[in-house]
Amino acid sequence: MMGWIILNCAWCAQQYRNFGFVTDSIICITVVQAVYIVDSWWFEPAILTTMDITTDGFGTMLAFGDLVWVPFIYSLQTRYLSVHPVSLGPLGLAGAIGLIALGFYIFRSANSQKNTFRTNPEDAQVAHLKYIETKTGSKLLITGWWGIARHINYLGDWIQSWAYSLPTGMSGYQILAAGAGAAGEGVFIMRDGRQVIQGDSRGWAVPITYFYILYFAILLIHRDRRDDEKCQRKYGDDWQKYKQIVRYRIIPGIY
Repeated sequence: MMGWIILNCAWCAQQYRNFGFVTDSIICITVVQAVYIVDSWWFEPAILTTMDITTDGFGTMLAFGDLVWVPFIYSLQTRYLSVHPVSLGPLGLAGAIGLIALGFYIFRSANSQKNTFRTNPEDAQVAHLKYIETKTGSKLLITGWWGIARHINYLGDWIQSWAYSLPTGMSGYQILAAGAGAAGEGVFIMRDGRQVIQGDSRGWAVPITYFYILYFAILLIHRDRRDDEKCQRKYGDDWQKYKQIVRYRIIPGIY
């Protein structure tokens, strides 16, 4: 996770080196992703109860993911913005921050509620919540955040992914040689004289800068399915009863 922050900061430095300024879009993404990472460090004890630890365990997948996949793939947006500097403006910046705040609130509130209930069900914050007690002795929440959807925290996580990608806009750019003669709005001149424009490349980089959204959706759906199978084996009929009460997997009313 530290590598993710380092690479984002490196791409901010690269943008400054290229153009002599740093845009609000790349700062926004770098800061909010850093907050997300620091939050995971702060609430690290809660990670010990997640599927990654309790089911998967540490191995090649987590090692490769943490050291390679996360820092290099999750920083694609700042990598793009280091060469094509998009400015959001006050309204765009407010929209991105608002989306991040919504997703983060759902994500953190839901996870904190579950962790508090697991560690101290008598806590005043969760003592009022209703639950099903299974034959194994486990308690499954059916009110609060976890009564809305079985993995409501995944929804918060996915909402945040949109705010990471949207600041790149309809991504795609061309780099022209110095003195190519391009002029007008949307032309950025690098310090070495090269010119960056979108031109006919506009939109061609969307699969790259928006890859995180699609990938994360697939990841979360896959994790949800795996968790459903695990819980079915563990709780049996109690899990079916629980699913009749909490009907939706991730997105209330849709999925």
